Amino acid sequence: MSSSTIDDLLADASVPVSAAREFDVGAALRRLAADAARTQPSTPDMERLAAAGERLSVVSRWILNGPGAALHMAKLTDESPVDATVDDIDGPLVFGCLLHLTGHPESAQFWWQLAAGAGNRLAAYCLHLHHLSLGETKEARHWGYEVAESSPATGAAPPGEDFFLGLEVFARYIRNHGGVSRSGAPTGRLEMEIDRLADGAACIIVRHPDRRLVDQLRDDVTGR
Repeated sequence: MSSSTIDDLLADASVPVSAAREFDVGAALRRLAADAARTQPSTPDMERLAAAGERLSVVSRWILNGPGAALHMAKLTDESPVDATVDDIDGPLVFGCLLHLTGHPESAQFWWQLAAGAGNRLAAYCLHLHHLSLGETKEARHWGYEVAESSPATGAAPPGEDFFLGLEVFARYIRNHGGVSRSGAPTGRLEMEIDRLADGAACIIVRHPDRRLVDQLRDDVTGR
């Protein structure tokens, strides 16, 4: 998929923005999420939704700290070759995970869908957990099916049961050991870089990362 195609998709997601007022979408979403967590009663259904969201954050941190994450994301920047996204579908996956962890769920979903549509099964798994955490069972079931089936785009077989069992065990460990619950989470500097891109966007979807964000991700990962 070419960069021009990505730009077309982003343009379709644009919404009118008034120059007279500034509205921080990411900050508003984080406030709403915090308010909901304080006011909503705990029920088994809500606990299941929360568990799915927790697994998604664990998986996202794991992907973000994987080898070559910054290099993959660098191929999405405006400075990259026009057809870079054709050969590297891990870039949208990494960027989506970073957007999820910094409080930009709509943008994360957009970039995960871009990667999953090109055959990235981890992106499909992120979408499965994302929709599951929102209680959107139909969409979650669709992406779960995409994870479980062989990929028509790449011909790759689905991950084995041990793969998902390992992720579940890891997520359970993180949940039961609060001291390491944010291990690998984005630093304040990365959050500021994402907010900078969001503030400069003309639509609700955070557009391409730039070199400054990639450099910050590389510095954070190598500095841990």
